Amino acid sequence: MPRRGEALIEDHEFPGGIMADKSIIIIGAGVAGLAAGCYAQMNGYRSRIFELHSLPGGLCTAWERKGYVFDGCIHYLFGSGEGQPFNRMWQELGAIQDRRMISHDEYQRITDGEQTLIVYADPDRLEKHMIALSPEDAPLIRAFCAGVRRFTRFDMSLMYARPKAMMNLLDWGQLGLKMLPFLEPLLRWALVPAKDFAARFKSPFLRRAVAHMFSWEEAPVMMGMALLAYIHTGNAAFPAGGSLEFARALERRYLALGGEIRYEAQVEKILTENGRATGVRLYNDEVHTADVVISAADGRGTIFDMLGGEYANAGLRRRYDGHLAMHSQVQISLGVRRDMSAEPHWVTHLLPEPVLVIGEERSEVGVKHYCFDPGLAPEGCSVLEVMIRSSYSYWQRIYGRKSYDAEQHQVSGIVIDLLEQWHPGIRADIEFTDEATPLSYERYTGNWQGATSGWLLTRATMPMLLRGVSKTLPGLRNFYMAGHWVEPGGMVPLAAASGRNAIQMICHADGKPFRAQVPS
Repeated sequence: MPRRGEALIEDHEFPGGIMADKSIIIIGAGVAGLAAGCYAQMNGYRSRIFELHSLPGGLCTAWERKGYVFDGCIHYLFGSGEGQPFNRMWQELGAIQDRRMISHDEYQRITDGEQTLIVYADPDRLEKHMIALSPEDAPLIRAFCAGVRRFTRFDMSLMYARPKAMMNLLDWGQLGLKMLPFLEPLLRWALVPAKDFAARFKSPFLRRAVAHMFSWEEAPVMMGMALLAYIHTGNAAFPAGGSLEFARALERRYLALGGEIRYEAQVEKILTENGRATGVRLYNDEVHTADVVISAADGRGTIFDMLGGEYANAGLRRRYDGHLAMHSQVQISLGVRRDMSAEPHWVTHLLPEPVLVIGEERSEVGVKHYCFDPGLAPEGCSVLEVMIRSSYSYWQRIYGRKSYDAEQHQVSGIVIDLLEQWHPGIRADIEFTDEATPLSYERYTGNWQGATSGWLLTRATMPMLLRGVSKTLPGLRNFYMAGHWVEPGGMVPLAAASGRNAIQMICHADGKPFRAQVPS
């Protein structure tokens, strides 16, 4: 029953007038929440999503400033290729129909001003190029490129076809047989960080460049191999229109299926009774009841705030004690009155001398432009983005003071000074500058410490990716979790797959077959 002052809203009549087995409340309209909602509707459940923000997508978002669209999420989308892993799921979710996919021949370039590593997606081109840079490293280069070739046949979606909690010995055996051809590269590369792999090179330039080949030094080499392999097969393209338009496609699919989204409706508490989730209470004191609750919101906020830590065992408390790496960042976005389309779309510059930025010395700065998608900038103009890893605590200490805004402007000033060296005269062409800190991400998404992708994929979290993370909590029935906190890796398809898996588990608990269909 509601407390005094609360408004009880009986959710027996969900939109669409559908008679269904159960009602489901979903917290969060990010990719995981929207996917869970779509599959709930496909399977005859009545679902409603509550979202704290005014837009869909969560972390999968973008924002417009003076005609420039600054993308905050998708660099490449696994599942963009027809017939490729994850493609069927995106078709079911209505996300890629009639959407142009923009592919690249190279992932990025890394340069020290004298030498340049072109990270070709084609393993043959990459092997030839890297050996030309350092013939003495040929054996190591060939081994790496052989791994990329192997992973072109790797169907990552097999690991998410069914929730691991539902798999029996036969299921595990069948999955093992399908994964057997990749056992050798998995054992060899899954737990090797890029930094450790780079240290094996004899070339001083490649030792430095390869460490930044996959955006962060802790990234497992296996992840990089799979990424290049999928770019090469056309299965990791950029969806035209960017992240927010991609999220809006999921929203349209969910609404067309009869679901309902309440925006600017932040959940304060998940309500429980006798060890069973019964609904949610919003910050405006509305109470909404349902048979099942799915949280596709921040993991820590779900477990320790919305549920008050009541269903957190020692293992969960350990997972969320801060020892696992997360990725929080500052994103500097620039609207530039200059056509940069002739330039490589992503270049990481290895600096001759470290530069102090956000309290840390930085030896590299990556710059990306989005001219490959003309719809993101006015004609003849370009969007440039620079992302710099940064600790949440640094910004938290100065939030609310004049120094917070001053520090943001100082960071963008340093970035612009560097850009002026690499692209003379560009300072005068900058029409708009936008700065987003970890506190910005936290404010707009609710993600713990402004993390951009839940757990950062590292040697410590790779086992969580491979064996899976429980989507339920001990002692709490009729409750499930979805999103990056239960599918480490920071990949958009894994977030969607987690929402799909949550509905599969609900169908299984109800003894009914799971259904999924592509819209006609």
